[in-house]
Amino acid sequence: MRAEIQSVVAEIENSLELLRQRMDWETVQHRMEEFNARVEDPTLWDDPAKAQKLMRDRQTLVDALDTHNSIQQDLSDNIELIELGGMEEDEEVVADAEAALKSLKEKAGSKELEALLDGEADANDTFLEINAGAGGTESCDWASILARMYVRWAEKRGYSVELQSESSGDEAGIKSAAYKISGHNAYGWLKSESGVHRLVRISPFDSAAKRHTSFSSVWVYPVVDDDIDVDVNPADIRIDTYRSSGAGGQHVNTTDSAVRITHHPTGIVVTSSEKSQHQNRDIAMKALKSRLYQMELDRRNEAINEAHEAKGDAGWGNQIRSYVLQPYQMVKDLRTNVETSDTKGVLDGDLDQFMAATLAMNVSGKSRAEAQGD
Repeated sequence: MRAEIQSVVAEIENSLELLRQRMDWETVQHRMEEFNARVEDPTLWDDPAKAQKLMRDRQTLVDALDTHNSIQQDLSDNIELIELGGMEEDEEVVADAEAALKSLKEKAGSKELEALLDGEADANDTFLEINAGAGGTESCDWASILARMYVRWAEKRGYSVELQSESSGDEAGIKSAAYKISGHNAYGWLKSESGVHRLVRISPFDSAAKRHTSFSSVWVYPVVDDDIDVDVNPADIRIDTYRSSGAGGQHVNTTDSAVRITHHPTGIVVTSSEKSQHQNRDIAMKALKSRLYQMELDRRNEAINEAHEAKGDAGWGNQIRSYVLQPYQMVKDLRTNVETSDTKGVLDGDLDQFMAATLAMNVSGKSRAEAQGD
């Protein structure tokens, strides 16, 4: 086997070893047997919330096992093909197997990074807020482009996306939007997107076709589930109802159903504008608890706190990523220096390379400056 392919095999084996460590390999069989026994308990669904958590935990372990075993099997099969092809001097079989191993290395590396999403809230659903920054109409349009980008990214991963609230721009785009994105590790992946995003392009709103720079900020925080207790003192909040507005059609409500909750100690304001006022209160309270929980996570985790503090205002000097469409095509993450000229792909939701690089940087314990130095 060629030295290059031996190196590929070694990297895949290292990824498999990390996956085993994250699963606590010595106890996997025992835990599966325990899960299966509890699933068969006829009293399990007497407590639906507890039962749903058990089923989620079981499925997470099943998925991890399936991933590990699939990679292990593909590795063994392709090594065997290379050996057989070499014995029979069939270069085509060897070349196909080597190409398959290289693809498998990318898959194993991605799963290895995903296995590192073991923070307290990484597996949770997430709220994602987008706000237009400096730049007026340009930034409102840019905010709507970012919203589309994240929706496309979530849909490609099979996540569900719910629009929680939206404020339209005066001429185009949106001033702000809030989404709930649901799926395994949604928060773990998206948390690296918090920050200011900068766009450089020829303005479609400028008759002189001049180049403009626009900014929008992204804020990501986890959906707090029943396993995370967040106490909110009723005396600390103000709940206002108002008539929601939209672009027309199904988004127009004729009753004062929208809800705004203000948390006085922190200044946090959350809104929800679905049709049911009761539903809006529930959604807004969950969003508030999630924001408060994120603040607590920030206090615990200095690295995350530094990243959020660095976000600052949506303007010059605070961006985490630049999207340049003119005079050349380039998207570059300023924390990890990962870049690509495939701007169309990125704006269509191809964000995994940026998220993976930031996750790897955080796991390695590197600061932003150290990563840029590398």
